[in-house]
Amino acid sequence: MARRPEHLAPPEIFYNEDEARKYTNNTRIIDIQVQMCERAIELLALPEDDTHLILDIGCGSGLSGSVLEEQGHVWVGVDIAKAMLDVAVEREVEGDLILGDMGQGMPFKAGTFDGAVSISALQWLCNADKKSHEPHKRLYQFFSTLFSSLTRNARAVFQFYPENSDQIELVTTQAMKAGFYGGLVVDYPNSSKAKKYFLVLMTGGMVKLPAALGTDEDSSQIPYSRKRELARNARGKPLKKSREWVLQKKERRRQQGNDTRTDSRYTARKRSGRF
Repeated sequence: MARRPEHLAPPEIFYNEDEARKYTNNTRIIDIQVQMCERAIELLALPEDDTHLILDIGCGSGLSGSVLEEQGHVWVGVDIAKAMLDVAVEREVEGDLILGDMGQGMPFKAGTFDGAVSISALQWLCNADKKSHEPHKRLYQFFSTLFSSLTRNARAVFQFYPENSDQIELVTTQAMKAGFYGGLVVDYPNSSKAKKYFLVLMTGGMVKLPAALGTDEDSSQIPYSRKRELARNARGKPLKKSREWVLQKKERRRQQGNDTRTDSRYTARKRSGRF
């Protein structure tokens, strides 16, 4: 059995330049990352058709950020691996990027973000990579500062790979201690390959957790990305990634005061995923 990455080296060392490029160019990883981020965004339960400011924790090379961009959101990414952020810069992602250790807390003003997502990063905080690291203290520092940086009634959704039930308890205990409500949503719990853990945290009080996919509670087997496309089409919205859709997205960015490339005949033409 292959060893888990978090057992091989600290994240800022494991994700060196070679590993960062290999990760970002792996089509299988890209597909999985996109699917998990789309699911995380669904679990955020954001109001439709509004632009929100989202924090991407452990953003890496910006694969999740690209999903947020496609759905019309503005994002800020935090990651401890400089090599990953360097690749994100080369990819010309639209989000702002911050080099930082999530275990030292989130350096943002209170109420900054409308929501937060994190894909495949939270489990790294369960390790003690240095003598000074105490996982329960680092988790509490992270969750307490994250709680402060979110608006009230916001959510944070973490897709992660817990090693065992003790890690799940460690993570959820520190999150609740920091003020969050919520719990674990396990998609496809009976599948060894498709099973995915999502920690859904809420700042404004407990509401019923969303139904997990692949269970009796989940009556729809349509992928989230397809459901969203069908809903937009029913409302007369432009197809995602069409020229009209791209032009509308660029106009929103201009209205927000963000630097935006000028429109041209090449706008919305399909580009290679490699840089």
